[in-house]
Amino acid sequence: MSVNKQKYKKYVEKSAKKSPIVKNCVKAFLVGGLICAIGQALMQLYMYLDISEEVSKALVSVSLIFITALLTGFGIFDNIAKHAGAGTLVPITGFANSVVSPALDNKSEGWIMGLGAKIFIIAGPVILYGTTASVIYGVIYYLCKVLL
Repeated sequence: MSVNKQKYKKYVEKSAKKSPIVKNCVKAFLVGGLICAIGQALMQLYMYLDISEEVSKALVSVSLIFITALLTGFGIFDNIAKHAGAGTLVPITGFANSVVSPALDNKSEGWIMGLGAKIFIIAGPVILYGTTASVIYGVIYYLCKVLL
């Protein structure tokens, strides 16, 4: 490593704000747990309304996606995420936010080139690699069942 790179690295380490790791972990844990508790409360509510368990599970997912998209649209979810960090990345809420945020950011470019072209800019790789991973897992699972 060159002398200039070493100096720059020392400068960055010296001037970079230290992250309060324990505090951030506690916030992420609490907010992530709250999101999961809300999901569980919705599940109980739907089942109390005499909706089958299978349909209730789907409704919980749809409800969490809708609530997250709505809160993202109003700019509330991003404020929660600033304080909670990774706690808001509970898969379904993080995914909903990653779809809505680019759509909002690029809406001024129009329906086609803005919203249509950019809506999956963040979520696209998640969809691609998630689907690919699930196919690979399915093939491995199938082979293990057949061979064992």
